[in-house]
Amino acid sequence: MNQSRWQIMLAIILLVTAAALYLLQIYLFHSQRDTFFYLFQDLAFVPVQVLLVTIIVDRFLRVREKMALLKKLNMVIGAFFSEVGTKLLRSCIEFDRDHPAISGKLIITPAWTDQQFAAAIAGLKTHQFHTDCAGGDLAGLKEFLVARRGFLLGLLENQNLLEHETFTELLWAVFHLMEELDSRQEVRSLPRPDSEHIAGDIKRAYVILIKEWLAYMQHLKREYPYLFSLAVRTNPFDPRASVEVR
Repeated sequence: MNQSRWQIMLAIILLVTAAALYLLQIYLFHSQRDTFFYLFQDLAFVPVQVLLVTIIVDRFLRVREKMALLKKLNMVIGAFFSEVGTKLLRSCIEFDRDHPAISGKLIITPAWTDQQFAAAIAGLKTHQFHTDCAGGDLAGLKEFLVARRGFLLGLLENQNLLEHETFTELLWAVFHLMEELDSRQEVRSLPRPDSEHIAGDIKRAYVILIKEWLAYMQHLKREYPYLFSLAVRTNPFDPRASVEVR
């Protein structure tokens, strides 16, 4: 309310000042015709000013704001992969019966270009994923995800993540997998139909996770080479990866 009153007062003062200046101009130069001529010229330029300010400048500011927001989101995504994502990828790989076929295409090196990242992401669309609960440690996966429930909930409560649809989809897929596993007291001896159901949940999270991981790796290569170096040396798809610099 106080802010609105202040804005109204400012508008009145500015209008009164403008009127006083026009009256002073008429009084000093005794030329009403020239005063009104230039007044209408100024008024004619108002629509152009509106165009410049509300459309062009506003769009420029929105682009800068969006870039700043994406930078903050990438920090959140980085925290996700540090806390959950990379370790979850390692677990999901164990459940992927055909992981050697795709792992060879995801051995990222410092020499990778944007075209190679795009080709890797495109290759995921044609690859047939086959997940099997018997291939990995389902109980260990359950324990890992349940222990990070609070972290995942915190990410889901971040309103800024709504701007990043694919990452939000990933969070929901991972959270759903965690809920499915946590709802079962024993996951080591599931009936076959239930095992296939869980395998489908793993596959959903796994596929989206790989896409987001590739996008995140590309971002690190472009913006943070030192973080990219560590991510390459801990690549979950590279069996020869070593955190030690060699």
